[in-house]
Amino acid sequence: MGFSTAFSGPDRCVMGLAMGDPGGIGAELAAKMLADPAISDAMQLVVLGNRGLLDAGAATFGVTLDLSPLPLQNLSREAIAAAGGHVMVEVGADADLSHLPAGAPTREGGAFALENFRAGIRLADAGVLDALCFTPFNKYAMRLAYPTYQDEIVFISEILGAGTGVAEFNVADIWTGRVTSHVPLSQVAPLITREAVLGRLVMTDRIMRAGGVAHPKIAVAGLNPHAGDNGNFGHEEIEVIAPAVAEGRTRGIDCDGPFSPDTVFVRASRGDFNSVLTMYHDQGQIAMKLMSFEKGVVLFGGFAFPICTPAHGTAYDIAGQGKAHPGAMRATLLLAASLASDRVPTPAPALKSTATLSA
Repeated sequence: MGFSTAFSGPDRCVMGLAMGDPGGIGAELAAKMLADPAISDAMQLVVLGNRGLLDAGAATFGVTLDLSPLPLQNLSREAIAAAGGHVMVEVGADADLSHLPAGAPTREGGAFALENFRAGIRLADAGVLDALCFTPFNKYAMRLAYPTYQDEIVFISEILGAGTGVAEFNVADIWTGRVTSHVPLSQVAPLITREAVLGRLVMTDRIMRAGGVAHPKIAVAGLNPHAGDNGNFGHEEIEVIAPAVAEGRTRGIDCDGPFSPDTVFVRASRGDFNSVLTMYHDQGQIAMKLMSFEKGVVLFGGFAFPICTPAHGTAYDIAGQGKAHPGAMRATLLLAASLASDRVPTPAPALKSTATLSA
């Protein structure tokens, strides 16, 4: 993807890396990143999690890690800078994870991931970290620990008090955004409004520019088969999506559509567009993971600091076997560092929430 490493040298990005589900490949990926010279040149990693689990991941990879331990309490940029190299912060220092099974979701594993993620969000919000990345989560495990957990966007928003104006993007050779995310398919159509589509177009253009794409060219997918076939299979394209695309063009956004969902990624893959805005989750996820599974990044855009994770999952089937491919994790960290160099995304309007955030 060619992301810049604007923080190389003494001004390296201070990057939080929250350890995700302990039953998956996250510890192996974290260890590989800590041993990666390209990552060390671009950023100083602050690993949030459990040293024993991390060392087990390093052993699987065959490396020994040199990390400076720092306490979570009163953690500061000054202390991180003084450490010089990568830093280990044990969020749950007393947690014993050795009994957790590899390759399976557990309540304890979900609680571990949530605790690390929460700590990273708060540290980045306080300016201690420039950006935050995390190794893969398992939503089932997280819901075992926190039953009202919906997805990362909602969880981050609850902690930061941000609501509208945030969105999830998938980034690889082609950027993919979506108007709706983790909602049942039966609930998608009412959420496709002119305002929602236009808002995502504006955000996609802005976030892509912040990520180093000088000229975003956005294809917009239709909602219905064959983009409605001129009203034969639905009217959302005529009444909602096309007017939003037209308004986007009046605002200087290079966008076109709506295109038939079954061919829009074909057009993008041949170079007609470098981004696709889809209407719902799987409309874009299936295509993106087929084309870019080993280098895809999920970016949570619209917050005051970059938050990214690999687009693949926990890979329970290969956990502990040393087979984890580092490509997507490396791309995740480099994209977050590139975005952090500008800190372009702005905080979203406040969201009133009464949710309890304890795991």
